[in-house]
Amino acid sequence: MEASTTPKAGSPNRVVQSLELEPFDYSNGTSNAGSDPMNALQILKETVWILRYNSSGFMLIAALLICPVCALLLSDVLVDQSIVKRLSIRLLLVARSGGLPLRSFVKQSCQKFSEMAISAATCFPFYLTFSLLSKAAVVYSVDCSYSRKKFDSSKFYVLVGKIWRRLVSTYLWVCMLIVGCLAVFLVSVVAVCNVFLIIGLPGDLIVYAAIMVGLIFSVVFAKAIIICNIAIVICVLEEVSGPKALLRSASLIQGQTQVGLLIFLGSTIGMAFVEGLFEHRVKTLSYGDGSSRVWEGPLLVVMYSFLVLIDSMMSSVFYFSCRSSSREALDGEIHPILETPASMDIQ
Repeated sequence: MEASTTPKAGSPNRVVQSLELEPFDYSNGTSNAGSDPMNALQILKETVWILRYNSSGFMLIAALLICPVCALLLSDVLVDQSIVKRLSIRLLLVARSGGLPLRSFVKQSCQKFSEMAISAATCFPFYLTFSLLSKAAVVYSVDCSYSRKKFDSSKFYVLVGKIWRRLVSTYLWVCMLIVGCLAVFLVSVVAVCNVFLIIGLPGDLIVYAAIMVGLIFSVVFAKAIIICNIAIVICVLEEVSGPKALLRSASLIQGQTQVGLLIFLGSTIGMAFVEGLFEHRVKTLSYGDGSSRVWEGPLLVVMYSFLVLIDSMMSSVFYFSCRSSSREALDGEIHPILETPASMDIQ
């Protein structure tokens, strides 16, 4: 394919290997409307291409907005372990009342859930500021790449002032949705365990029942996270926010759930791997004198930040892929953020 050939977003023929090709321009109305959307691997390749095209902007976002939050999240410096212990004990009491035998698996699950809950609560102000700004900046940068533009901090500053209220509103609805899913999961586990306990089944079968509920919930929770991620992208690129953005996201990814699940699975495995390394090589002194923490800690924080950046970029690319292949693309409604009426004055 010659370098002058215009690549089509959402098409398997999308060329991402050569930096001589420019990113596809969604603003000229020549997108491959109604075409087949990209699969997970093509979205990853597209993401890498965009990262190379606008690398300075993305590295600045990672250094200023993502790394500080990741450092706090991995180190648990704000987490009060006494609160974690009390919450873990309460969860163990609930598990025992439901008939679950207090084996190591149940204890570790309660401990991990408690740590995640307390960490999310203590880091919430940073999620509401640094993390939310980083997501908006990534979406803006991806849109700039598709529009053949470079990241402009002054334009982004003006843009944030216009969209901040709907961005915060959407994020709060996202948090409520996630908390609601977790609450439903806990209630479901307790209810199922109590039913099996009343029937008189042994503890081992009750554990297996709880695991099955957990597996079913993991799929539902993963889809909820995908919807939430796309909703954040939507509230930046479109004039919707809050529950409307969530409904718009759920409608947009219809038929593309498998691709979203693969993206979520890859990101989750990568982040969990880095978290495990940080836990065993930095937080837990299980070898040597711990001198390697000086360089391993920052390295793992950078690795985790890069994974968070790639995850946010893939969510944005996934949004463009879904939208370019949706029915609305046939009506010529696809426009980048720099061409929306709300932001015409910042060009």
